[in-house]
Amino acid sequence: MKFIETLKLAISAIWAHKLRSALTLLGMIIGVMAVVVVYSLIQGFNTYVDEKIAGIGAKSFTIQRFNPLEDFKDTDTIAAAQRRNKDLTLEDYEYLKERAALIGRFGARARGTPSEVKRGDQILEDVFVSGATAAIADIENRDIADGRFLVDAEDDAAQRVAYIGADVATKLFPVSSPVGQEISISGLPYRVIGVETARGTVFGIPQDTFILIPLKTYSNNFGGLIRQRSLYFVATSRTDDLFNDAVDEARFLMRVRRKLSPNEKDNFGIVTPDAITGLRDRLFGTIFIVAIAVPSIALLVGAIVIMNIMLVSVTERTKEIGIRKSLGARQMDILKQFLVEAVTLSAIGGAVGVTIAWIIGRVLTAMFFPTFLSLGAIFIAVGVSMGVGVMAGVFPAWKAARLDPIEALRAE
Repeated sequence: MKFIETLKLAISAIWAHKLRSALTLLGMIIGVMAVVVVYSLIQGFNTYVDEKIAGIGAKSFTIQRFNPLEDFKDTDTIAAAQRRNKDLTLEDYEYLKERAALIGRFGARARGTPSEVKRGDQILEDVFVSGATAAIADIENRDIADGRFLVDAEDDAAQRVAYIGADVATKLFPVSSPVGQEISISGLPYRVIGVETARGTVFGIPQDTFILIPLKTYSNNFGGLIRQRSLYFVATSRTDDLFNDAVDEARFLMRVRRKLSPNEKDNFGIVTPDAITGLRDRLFGTIFIVAIAVPSIALLVGAIVIMNIMLVSVTERTKEIGIRKSLGARQMDILKQFLVEAVTLSAIGGAVGVTIAWIIGRVLTAMFFPTFLSLGAIFIAVGVSMGVGVMAGVFPAWKAARLDPIEALRAE
């Protein structure tokens, strides 16, 4: 029997029992949908992290108080790091800036403080205000929509100027350009010098509700650069080939600055793109396996349901099998018929599950989380569902093929 004829018979049998087939497919649809949604979420997160690393430059690194890979392993290492590591200072920044020979661009930032921002009667609560030096614009590849970024002269003079996010600009200046106009931050007036291009949301968190002001202005008006306002440095190497050497040079200079002996551990942290990727893989590797394994149980349940339904189908169609055998059908023909029926049933369930998962992914991307679903993942999902169908259909097909035609013809 030709494969196309076998496929037609399988589709006819499935269509003849539409309700039963739909209920049979539920387990497979739910299983494939859950696996694909989880996979697309994890891929979306990985893609987002990789894009962020590329956005700030694959050859940039950060010097900060803690090293997440080393200092946050457990409660003991966290406690030890809190005792050992010191907050970075502007003096550290100037020391490195003057002495580093392999570092290309070098900037400093301070972590943000939720603040009240006003313009006339318009009030915005919990806008994150942070300080930065002028070099941050190039290092972080800031996309400026209007105006300009901060400059060194404004930082040196601790001027009250502000570079604002797109949401802040839209809400405070709905009909006019904010550049050159004045806003109030925590009760003090600031002149707006630039607006950043809208970046949207990531994991439901707005990326455009922020204000950057000169680092020294931030230190003067918001308090010392410690704890929640801690200072950190961002640097690039002069060339990509010198990246590792630049990291080593920065570590050496910091150790000299902190007067650490050779046997003392670093009391600061240096984070590279490879370290970020490694931390992501370490944190989400096990989660990825568990997240995929749990919904896979639904696939197993779906396979068992398909096997049961196919066994019922063999029992119902015993006489049909006997007639076909008496007309010359071979065991292989009967085996193929029921096996193709089981695989077709599973493939339909896989295709429907992937379609629903794609729709859910689009909704999540638009409202909450970035998702990414590759064609490879789709083919794998449908292939796995068909493989499950093969495993579920082998025994019922084998049982049907082994039926004695005389006994089958006697069946009612």
